[in-house]
Amino acid sequence: MSRKTETTETDPVRVTFLGGLGEIGRNCACIEVEGSIMLVDCGLMFPDLDMLGIDLVLPDFTYLRQNADRIVGCIATHGHEDHVGGLSYLLRELSFPIYGSALTLGLARNRIEEAGLLDRTEFIAVADGERRQIGPFDVEFIPVTHSVPHGLATAFHTPQGVILHTGDFKLDLTPVDGRLTDLARIGAIASDEGIRLLLSDSTNADERGHAASETTVGGVLYDLFHRFEGRRIITTCFASHIHRVQQIADAAIAFDRVVATMGLSMKKNVRMAREMGLLNIPENRLRDITDIDDLAPEKVCIISTGSQGEPMSALSLMAANENRWITLSSDDVVIMSSHPIPGNEQDVSKVINGLVRLGAEVVHSGIADVHASGHAKAEDLKMLLSIVKPEWFIPVHGEYRHLVAHAKLGRQMGVAADHIIVCTDGDQVTLDAKGMRPSAQVPAGYLYVDGIVGDVGTGVLRDRRVLADEGVVVVIVGIDLQEHSIMMGPEIITRGWVHAAEAEDLLEMCAERVRVAVLDSMRNNATDTESLSRVVRRAAGKFVSEQTKRRPMIVPVIMEA
Repeated sequence: MSRKTETTETDPVRVTFLGGLGEIGRNCACIEVEGSIMLVDCGLMFPDLDMLGIDLVLPDFTYLRQNADRIVGCIATHGHEDHVGGLSYLLRELSFPIYGSALTLGLARNRIEEAGLLDRTEFIAVADGERRQIGPFDVEFIPVTHSVPHGLATAFHTPQGVILHTGDFKLDLTPVDGRLTDLARIGAIASDEGIRLLLSDSTNADERGHAASETTVGGVLYDLFHRFEGRRIITTCFASHIHRVQQIADAAIAFDRVVATMGLSMKKNVRMAREMGLLNIPENRLRDITDIDDLAPEKVCIISTGSQGEPMSALSLMAANENRWITLSSDDVVIMSSHPIPGNEQDVSKVINGLVRLGAEVVHSGIADVHASGHAKAEDLKMLLSIVKPEWFIPVHGEYRHLVAHAKLGRQMGVAADHIIVCTDGDQVTLDAKGMRPSAQVPAGYLYVDGIVGDVGTGVLRDRRVLADEGVVVVIVGIDLQEHSIMMGPEIITRGWVHAAEAEDLLEMCAERVRVAVLDSMRNNATDTESLSRVVRRAAGKFVSEQTKRRPMIVPVIMEA
């Protein structure tokens, strides 16, 4: 079913993947035409449980820094953090314009403004179906349906044929706003020019069937509001999920409730979406969270942030009974209209337990169909492949198992097996008249963010894991190198290895072992603190391992008289 497209012998096109291929998040790719680079998204990833103390994970920006003078812009396919959340970090080092729908730019702008970087970029809004020349890039913006409004697929009309990047999408035939994925335009490009390379969202490639329409959630929400008449209802969803917010508000208004938002991002996004005409909630049905105390509980619906169990979110504080606005009781119902992002399951479960402990009734996606995925499932992906008929195909956006499952779908739909490449972060492919092939590897490791500190490094994480699992033993020794004698200690201080008050004998034995090793070493002409530090670490580490079969971090402190 692949369709050969006409290409020129010159001007190869390169695609470089910096994130999003092998994990959920950090979506970032580069397309290079005639020496210029266009970024497609720059997202962040939420940390895994073993990334202790890490707040966010970003793509490695090394390749972008090395080629900063060639970057002509970034296309933001939609407003989710895993696609635009990294821009506020990249713009600290580079400067370029950002292209996207007005809503996408509004959502991306929030973090960039908070970082004080508005002067580092220009926000250029594009319309559905618009075709624009950006440097050497001939770019067409095609509407797609997703769980945030106004997502875009991008068709790059290049010297090597059309490259179609779907962005995150689903085939929702009855979307809340009536804005469909434009399969007609995609089909027209495929029939006319042909699509040389397809880069397609793989998030749900291993799930059978079709993705449910977002409007199905509206019916479920209506039934729940009917079922829980007489009780206060608190709902939670992504702050960017404007369509979900609309359906929650519609259900609330149908049962004569007012709507109050809780959480800064929810409040900001609701205000912005209403100003853009994307959210229809009458002014007389909106209340500030500070103005609901005088209302009967059955007259209130609260829409809150915190659907992923984020530690300081409004819902998490509510579950911990620390929310300044809401105190839960058995009169409350919490509807969690979302599904945990992979890796967030434990945090979400913790929040649910806290809510239930306070007496609230919790409805989540494991109990009722209060969430519909924003990503195409297997049958939807097969439909797109049947329309696009790509000559070459690279699955993008997903864990490795998703990419492999999507590649299998591609083969089923007639794409030649040797024309499908499963890439991972750091891969670069070249597309020319001869075809497509892997051509280079670029740095694409994780960039860890801890507070405002970037690039914490794997060494720091490794140390944190040791401290968390095994604890730390600090050995302090005061020495006189001239006299080859110990002036103070050794003193053993420990945290997380043994409880000092209950292990005095063990600590004394450890100190004696270190004392003997240090004196022996100095008698054998060890005359520098660095050598003695190694001696202390070896002696204490061996003793600890022999006595307790554990390997805490050993920190020697040598003080020279």
